[in-house]
Amino acid sequence: MSDERVARVTEVICGSSISFDDAVKKGIKRASATLRNIVGVKIKEFRVHVENNDIEEYRVNMEIVFLLDE
Repeated sequence: MSDERVARVTEVICGSSISFDDAVKKGIKRASATLRNIVGVKIKEFRVHVENNDIEEYRVNMEIVFLLDE
């Protein structure tokens, strides 16, 4: 068995009507349903969707880092 670890990065975009924090948590939870061995997240971008001068949705664009199976 090797001590080398190899990771992969996939991009996820998620939204929430509550907050950026909630959008990040929802994105990680959803990604973990498909991806195994998640070890990190990099937030690339924060955005909001506005309608009638009110924030309708908080959006995050993030990179999910996960280890590949051996």
